[in-house]
Amino acid sequence: MRGGAAAAASVGRTLAGMAVSQTRRARASRERKRRMDAAENDLTALEWSEIRAAWGGCAYCGATGSALQKDCVLPLSRGGRYTVENIVPACRSCNASKSNDEVTGWLRRKRLDERAFLLRHRAFLDGRLPARE
Repeated sequence: MRGGAAAAASVGRTLAGMAVSQTRRARASRERKRRMDAAENDLTALEWSEIRAAWGGCAYCGATGSALQKDCVLPLSRGGRYTVENIVPACRSCNASKSNDEVTGWLRRKRLDERAFLLRHRAFLDGRLPARE
């Protein structure tokens, strides 16, 4: 009987843990929606297509062949917006790892080429993005 009670208590904690996790996820989702609604978001589907084509892969690690996600150079949580100037294509791994970190500090921590990213981003903004080497 004691084993049964312990197992039931364990299941109760697991279910409670899932509920807490889902509650946090829902709250985070609501907060993100609020930030998105409050921010200036003028990125069109055509602009996103052009951004992906110009970068030719993940803006951070250069990965190609995988689905690319929109990543804010300056995260929404830090005042960024979904605009041509603030969006770069990122692979799922880089986007998840960067989270809402400041881009240059994250690039240094990951030991990615910060200078190359910043020069390519500036070139993109100036309309003269060179081919990836």
